Amino acid sequence: MTDCARRPGPRANEGHNDMTVSFAILGAGRIGRVHARAIAQTEGARLAAVADALPQAAAAVAAAHGAEVRGVEAIAAAGDIDAVVICTPTDTHAELIERFARAGKAVFCEKPIDLDVARVRACLRVVAETGATLMVGFNRRFDPDFRALRRAIDDGRIGSVEMVAITSRDPAPPPIDYIRRSGGIFRDMTIHDFDMARWLLGEEPETVQAAASVLVDPEIGRAGDFDSATVILRTASGRQAVIANSRRATYGYDQRIEVLGSKGAVCAGNMHKANITLADAAGFTRPTLLDFFMTRYTAAYAAEIAAFVAAVRDGAPVPVGGHDGLMALVLAEAALRSVAEGRTVRVDEIGG
Repeated sequence: MTDCARRPGPRANEGHNDMTVSFAILGAGRIGRVHARAIAQTEGARLAAVADALPQAAAAVAAAHGAEVRGVEAIAAAGDIDAVVICTPTDTHAELIERFARAGKAVFCEKPIDLDVARVRACLRVVAETGATLMVGFNRRFDPDFRALRRAIDDGRIGSVEMVAITSRDPAPPPIDYIRRSGGIFRDMTIHDFDMARWLLGEEPETVQAAASVLVDPEIGRAGDFDSATVILRTASGRQAVIANSRRATYGYDQRIEVLGSKGAVCAGNMHKANITLADAAGFTRPTLLDFFMTRYTAAYAAEIAAFVAAVRDGAPVPVGGHDGLMALVLAEAALRSVAEGRTVRVDEIGG
């Protein structure tokens, strides 16, 4: 199984680097609208079709971007569609990936591929067998500040990576109905941080130790989930990543990373509504933090679609593939087991 295996969509076979990649959006909800805007703003991309179980939602997105409303089957059979962006509910992701891989389309899928490790592995076998292009939506790798942090590591500015600290706290919990179907904090929220940790450590984690509590809202606990979590990842060489999550940060959307190396450290701080500091008799103050992931990561969403377009158009390996989606879910499962059993869990214990 390899993420580099790919079969371009039908028009990609023309072999032109200046081709326009024609997209269909599957799922016209909140994240579907974000990706539709990103496609519209990306050179060499156009939105041709939108599908959604709610016709009005599909029609609104299609009208905003000059696209058509089509059904999933019609999109799979269409000769004018090169790629699809899957923004449907999680329990449909794996089946849709397989369908469009077999149809010869390039596939971008929001995380996670599925909530079950075995189902993800089966899906990725289909991707490998068809040679389809698959990219998974871990948008934080494309945030300008986080990319600059990674470049500092790659350029040797801090020496060999030793420790990574990731803080990720939401301003407030999502609705309880969402909590019940999300797969839980580790599969839904921390999964982004697991991907970032793998990306920054430079080595695969070997063990996972996690602690989780319900400190924000008792209803979250009654729904079978946690709202506060800490995870320690350790690689075979001893490198460590510490992830701190909370569903409540009264001061805004808290997103910070620090990487300590043998020669120094590199940090990426929070984004404020304005990059100013006011000094007066009362002291030093700054504007509040951005308070929503869609405003904090606007540039990241645009950059990841641009990277996917480049992969489809030029045939390069995608920067975040199916294996990355699988490994982030494996780490989430290990964290869940660690909490349930009160012990450190080896990653290779997670089957499927």
